[in-house]
Amino acid sequence: MTPRPPTPRLPAGLALAGLLGLALPARADTPLPADIAQALARAGVPESSVAMVVAPLPPPPGAVSRAPGPTSPGGEASAQPAPAAPPAPRLAWQADAPMNPASVMKLVTTYAGLDLLGAGYFWKTRVFTQGYVQDGTLHGNLLIQGSGDPKLVLERINSLLRAIQDKGVRRVDGDILLDNSVFRLPPHDAAAFDDDPLRPYNAGPDGLLLNFKALVLKFIPEPAQRRVRVESEPPMAGVAVPPEVPAAAGACGNWRTRLAADFTDPDRVSFAGRYPLSCGEQSWGVAYVQPASHAPRVIDAMWRAAGGQLTGQVKWLDGVATGQPLVTGYSLPLADIIADINRFSNNVMAQQLFLTLSAAGDRRGSFGESRNLLARWWRQRFGLRATPVVDNGSGLSRSERITAASLAALLQQAAASPQAAAFEQSLPVAGIDGTARALAARSPGSEAIGNARLKTGTLRDVAAVAGYAWGQGGRKYVVVGLINHPNAGAARPALDRLVEWAVRDGS
Repeated sequence: MTPRPPTPRLPAGLALAGLLGLALPARADTPLPADIAQALARAGVPESSVAMVVAPLPPPPGAVSRAPGPTSPGGEASAQPAPAAPPAPRLAWQADAPMNPASVMKLVTTYAGLDLLGAGYFWKTRVFTQGYVQDGTLHGNLLIQGSGDPKLVLERINSLLRAIQDKGVRRVDGDILLDNSVFRLPPHDAAAFDDDPLRPYNAGPDGLLLNFKALVLKFIPEPAQRRVRVESEPPMAGVAVPPEVPAAAGACGNWRTRLAADFTDPDRVSFAGRYPLSCGEQSWGVAYVQPASHAPRVIDAMWRAAGGQLTGQVKWLDGVATGQPLVTGYSLPLADIIADINRFSNNVMAQQLFLTLSAAGDRRGSFGESRNLLARWWRQRFGLRATPVVDNGSGLSRSERITAASLAALLQQAAASPQAAAFEQSLPVAGIDGTARALAARSPGSEAIGNARLKTGTLRDVAAVAGYAWGQGGRKYVVVGLINHPNAGAARPALDRLVEWAVRDGS
């Protein structure tokens, strides 16, 4: 019997004193270190537009007091055990000022997901038959019901469709119905955030999200033939993509602009320009211009490509889902999902997880219900610590707010939780991978490279970083830096200096 995913529930029986023991102690502002202040000044950002915290992680649960000096991993315990006090922050600047964290808000969503659902939580995509099967033909409809899987990509869609055929359904004498009703969502305007609806990060969440609602084009130069081959994925019924584009000589430059692409017709992609051979192979992902027809077109094309036949259409279910269970597809575990969310700052995956907080366990999720659930969870986990203002849980928002102290408290508690390893390993390594890789280009000799795991955030007027840093003296720190100012982008080096200062143990 397949195990049932746990319904999220708020932790019970937690002592408030224990919660506050993990929170950042109250402390007056400490001056910003000189190199951080100088980097802010060079960027034209006043210190009043910045919030920063660097705090040692508290001793692990059950640790006893040791004196003198900070707790050390190999130290001997005193004869009389005493509760471990939270260590004082080394730096706390405007720690209680609400700030827009941009994608750093994903830390709240992913830790809440781990704490409420567990690292092994999985999503199910269920398939039902409406009718009877005889000699490989389903006389009736096939129903595919989503549960909000954040990463239902091509390989797993194909595996699901082949599993249907392995169960004896190779021809559908009826329709393929798609059910995404697990989420109750308002209409999504992909242009609302920044008037750039074709950017993949502007794709909206969906109860049956296939391949992030994206169309990915690959350009493969063939210099001998003076042409450039074009490949696209996923296959989409009724969408024509030219098999090649003319080649161009000269430097690569802004190759996307030179292609003069037109994505406005949902039935056709066209290019009026040329592709420079010097660019080599490149990929271009765009949000499909007609998102409501993305999943039906993909399922139609992939079903037929897998050898399936269909007499009717692929369309969205209009009504209540009913039928006989046929097969079930399973998502990657939540620990793997949050690694993608935090390492690559995937907005729609974060929103899928945020909605799942209120949808998990045979319920219907919505942004409002997830916001309410997260607020209750936050109060139980962090007591009186300022509750974050959450919009969609991804940070792709002008209204989300959190304090540096609240982020530090979350990072401290996550490090002491049973989910510590999954949470920490989801964060990119500074200067090495994911969105934190750029540190190496900005500061090639930085002490932070390889010595911190960080979630970064960037919006217009926002630059942010939060995560863990390993000090050269052996201590581990939580690091939070939030900048809200029109020149925030130019102040990114100040956040680099913050992480370096933590790695140098505040020297």
